[in-house]
Amino acid sequence: MYLTELVQQSWTALRRNRMRSLLTMLGISWGVVSLVLLLAFGEGLGGGILAAEGSMGNNVIVIWPGQTSMQAGGQRAGRKIRYEYEDVAAIRDEVPIIKAVSAESVADFGFKAGTRVVSIQTRGVEFPYAAMRRIAAGEGRNIEESEFASRKPVVLLGHHAAERIFQGAPAVGQTVLVQGRSFEVVGVMDIKVQDSCYEGPDNEQAFIPYELFNELTNAKDPQMVVFQPITAELHKQALMAARNVVARRHHFDPNDNKATPEWDTVDTGQMLRAFTVGLDVLLGIIGALTLGVGGVGVMNIMLVSVTERTREIGIRKALGARRNDILLQFLIESSTLAVIGGAIGVLLGVSAAKLVSVLSPLPSDVQLWSVIGGLLVALSVGLFFGTYPASKAAKLDPVEALRSE
Repeated sequence: MYLTELVQQSWTALRRNRMRSLLTMLGISWGVVSLVLLLAFGEGLGGGILAAEGSMGNNVIVIWPGQTSMQAGGQRAGRKIRYEYEDVAAIRDEVPIIKAVSAESVADFGFKAGTRVVSIQTRGVEFPYAAMRRIAAGEGRNIEESEFASRKPVVLLGHHAAERIFQGAPAVGQTVLVQGRSFEVVGVMDIKVQDSCYEGPDNEQAFIPYELFNELTNAKDPQMVVFQPITAELHKQALMAARNVVARRHHFDPNDNKATPEWDTVDTGQMLRAFTVGLDVLLGIIGALTLGVGGVGVMNIMLVSVTERTREIGIRKALGARRNDILLQFLIESSTLAVIGGAIGVLLGVSAAKLVSVLSPLPSDVQLWSVIGGLLVALSVGLFFGTYPASKAAKLDPVEALRSE
């Protein structure tokens, strides 16, 4: 009951000067709008970066043959390493913490459709590759496991590769000539948003069975090996285990990173997540500082209110009001200004973020925690900047206050 009366009195005092209260709340609203927008666009940007990086694959690790930089097993440094297909089989058989592994090789082939010949970068891969690398057909289907085993001449095209070959005409079910052999197009990928890749973006690629690729190139050994640990947490152990297998077979030190350069997408993802968290913190601090400007307005208005109501404070103290009663009333007034202004700011900020996303390519992602955070920061600003005026009012001497005109 006591707290309810204080809230009612505070609300009455705020309504007494509606324009002043409205302008003060506007300052808080502007700060909260800035905070919500900054966090929304920070989340949208961070989410977009992580999604584009994630399109590379599911915790994928790629290793390439390099050149030794350390002496090992009586072999000199500077020796070039050349992978063999037996390396892929050994990794598959000997490393239980690796869930899937695929050999991969890349070459440019001429794809002939009708009278047109278009050069397309083509990857020879094995069946597990598509799931690891998030290669999925938007039209048609992926290459099936039986087609890999039987070396069936089928091809899956990246979206842009299909457009270049068929000039926008339907590609699925069509036949193309590659190195004089007929290939059936079984699928075409949707446009893939990708900001990280090796050997070119997937949209521009063609994918065929690895054994068939070797027939076209008269090769038998892979240019690189792609594998996936059973869990992301085991990525370093999986990489080291695969290195140990290859090092044993090719007689080099497994700690020689230059002998088998790698791309560990788990490490890359962790760095990007740390970056997005740092970005959110930075944008949150900037938004909070903007909100602090509104807090200065709250303090100024509350100081003016204390000056105008000095006699009222003196009367209340003379009638038995305690210092804490006065302190609490003014804190409630400043907090009410801030919370109402914050609520208006949240509504405007969320609406603005959604509108900008609809009307422009800028990504935004309004999270519940940013909405709640905006309201809590607004409340904190009201309490912090209202403390000094409230304390000043509570410390007024009732005799001196009653003499005030």
